[in-house]
Amino acid sequence: MILFISDLHLSFDKPQITRHFIHFLQTNARQASSVYILGDLFDAWVGDDDFTATSAKVRRELKQLTDTGVNVYLQRGNRDFLISERFARGTGVVLLDDYTVIELEGQRTLLTHGDLLCSDDLAYQAFRVKSRTQAWQQNVLSKPLWLRLLAARWYRLRSFWYKLKKSSDIMDVNPITVKHIMAQYDCSQLIHGHTHRAGKHEFMLNGVKATRIVLSEWSNHGGSVLSFGETSE
Repeated sequence: MILFISDLHLSFDKPQITRHFIHFLQTNARQASSVYILGDLFDAWVGDDDFTATSAKVRRELKQLTDTGVNVYLQRGNRDFLISERFARGTGVVLLDDYTVIELEGQRTLLTHGDLLCSDDLAYQAFRVKSRTQAWQQNVLSKPLWLRLLAARWYRLRSFWYKLKKSSDIMDVNPITVKHIMAQYDCSQLIHGHTHRAGKHEFMLNGVKATRIVLSEWSNHGGSVLSFGETSE
């Protein structure tokens, strides 16, 4: 069984979601061969030297899961793109590229967080390019941890108000970009998160039936898990 989740947005002020995630790691995830986390596991990630309560708890539980032999793959999202190799080594997870192709029940499937598909949001895409540079990241990570944690809280608040001003279409994927990327990677199936618009979309791609599956975000009421395999949904 292969499981897919995304957009948990774990943080110290969302303890119920953290509890749901830990329960998932201790139960359903242990029955799987592989677990894919497609971005925004954390609401903000300020560096691998963050061992505050939520981070430490999640690291410990991930390590216990990978120690059982379950493969856990993590794709970084727009909120936790600063996760790097120190986190991976400490938890046993495997970090994935922004676009990753896997074979899923005999079908070439493209995995991505989803933010790159929202190509109409030009302001965000410009920030994304800048924030992935080594110089930008080194500048951020050189600041004291307490300052980065404080800045992350401010950024989350600013992001909330910023999204309220955007049109809903801008924050969704661009259909042309979706088709272009799927064709580029020669995949007829795409799984992503980010938009918080869970659903299954079918369309034609170069004369072939294609599918785009959007994962749901998690909330205080629990989290949605996409399953392939013995209990495929």
